[in-house]
Amino acid sequence: QVQVTESGGGSVQAGGSLTLSCTISGYTYITYSMGWFRQAPGKQREGVASIDMDGTITVADSVKGRFTVSKGNSKNTLHLQMNSLKPEDTATYYCAADPRPMDWVPSTGRMNRILDKWGQGTLVTVSS
Repeated sequence: QVQVTESGGGSVQAGGSLTLSCTISGYTYITYSMGWFRQAPGKQREGVASIDMDGTITVADSVKGRFTVSKGNSKNTLHLQMNSLKPEDTATYYCAADPRPMDWVPSTGRMNRILDKWGQGTLVTVSS
């Protein structure tokens, strides 16, 4: 059984920065694709940034140049450095893990399939 745990959310003023971290535990004998997704109230969940198990990085157009996704020292840790935050970045941010490529559309954030494992989410609030 694989568990996904996020940390690092909080409140920040527009223009500020936050770093989110995600760790997967349990059955981690294989390399997982890992990614960050977010859901604002009344909106669908959308892709933000991900790293597939082959190292392919995908970043949403809406955050490109502001957000950076990276693996930690362990293959089971994923970070999201968020800079120049905007009020429209306010959402609950979820980490996902899957043994296959994440398969989502960076121009729209739309996910093409249901991903395997999800964390509980961490709230990011950006005030103007």
